[in-house]
Amino acid sequence: MDKILVNIYIPIITMSYDMLVPPVSPMYEVLGLIKKAVAEMSDGQFISDVNNIICFRDSGKIIDINLLVFETGIHNGSRLMLI
Repeated sequence: MDKILVNIYIPIITMSYDMLVPPVSPMYEVLGLIKKAVAEMSDGQFISDVNNIICFRDSGKIIDINLLVFETGIHNGSRLMLI
């Protein structure tokens, strides 16, 4: 299975990370994995919350977590933001 390379910016800690995400997974699962990975990579600077959302960094459009990753329009090189 191919993965999609995305860049995720986290404004609260002013950091960004490149991550590989599976295109056929539900976005809510991927969001959970992203939050966990960012918390670990930031040495605890980022604390996940049930209210965290993910959106496209360029447009600010919030991503529907009930869709599969490929259904959201996310593709290789997408720039996302975790708020």
